[in-house]
Amino acid sequence: MAFVIVESNVKNQELLQQYGQQAGKTVAKFGGKFIAKGPAESLHGKSRFANRAVIEFSSVAQAQSWYNSDEYQVLIELREQAIESRFVVTNSI
Repeated sequence: MAFVIVESNVKNQELLQQYGQQAGKTVAKFGGKFIAKGPAESLHGKSRFANRAVIEFSSVAQAQSWYNSDEYQVLIELREQAIESRFVVTNSI
């Protein structure tokens, strides 16, 4: 298993809804599923992001295939208008 962790701050709620609907379809197409999303509380240290989402994939390679896919890449401009974000991928233990 691998997890994509998305940290974000909303810039435009309406555009975020559009992005979320479209991005969710690409995640599912690549076998991913959202396992957590919403406001996040920092237990230690400061974070500049208010929200988190965790997307589960079968492997880091699968997560990278999703992120680098043509289907997802065309959404990046919309994402940049909707949210300020950071995406990271990590393996499960």
